[in-house]
Amino acid sequence: MAVYNDAMCKKCRALGSKLFLKGERCFTDKCAFEKKPYPPGKDRTSRGRKSSYYEHLVEKQKAKILYGILERQFRRYFFKAKTQKGETGENLIKLLERRLDNVLFRSGMASSRKEARRLISHGHIVVNGRKVNIPSYTLKKGDVVSFSKKTKEREDIKQTFSERVKRGISPWIVADLDKLNITFSDIPSKDDVQPPFNANAIVELYSK
Repeated sequence: MAVYNDAMCKKCRALGSKLFLKGERCFTDKCAFEKKPYPPGKDRTSRGRKSSYYEHLVEKQKAKILYGILERQFRRYFFKAKTQKGETGENLIKLLERRLDNVLFRSGMASSRKEARRLISHGHIVVNGRKVNIPSYTLKKGDVVSFSKKTKEREDIKQTFSERVKRGISPWIVADLDKLNITFSDIPSKDDVQPPFNANAIVELYSK
């Protein structure tokens, strides 16, 4: 499992893109990226002209940090996407979006991917009736994800899940508030996700 120990908000500021790494906080006026839209450090000058390689590398870093993946695992996702039919960049996004921790975040079962990984590793999540403790578990179309029986009894879980669903969740996920579960109804396309990084730039980077 990928573990980043630096301040999350610094990553957004360093990469010049809001990645919503801290969940609920990112939607408030406490968001550090909104308050300090410049790179961390003493030099607060605007980002100067960078090389093509640097720009491609930044796009890869955005994707890795957004989904909480380290280089070795990310590279495996890329080469798997490359072997599949269709556009490599599109395939890469589809593989990343099918991760269990990502789907929990997209569905409102977790406020962030980091919280989702914690819920999964602590045994709070069940997929198709079986407990899964691997955040990178790949979901298939039609899979049903729910909280464990014990976790469903927690009132705070019920309330926060309900509030997030009412605010809006990804359209390729169907939530059932009564059963406290979600169904991964479809695999989203790149246009559905509209990720904050350029997938084609990542393909070009690995192709060099």
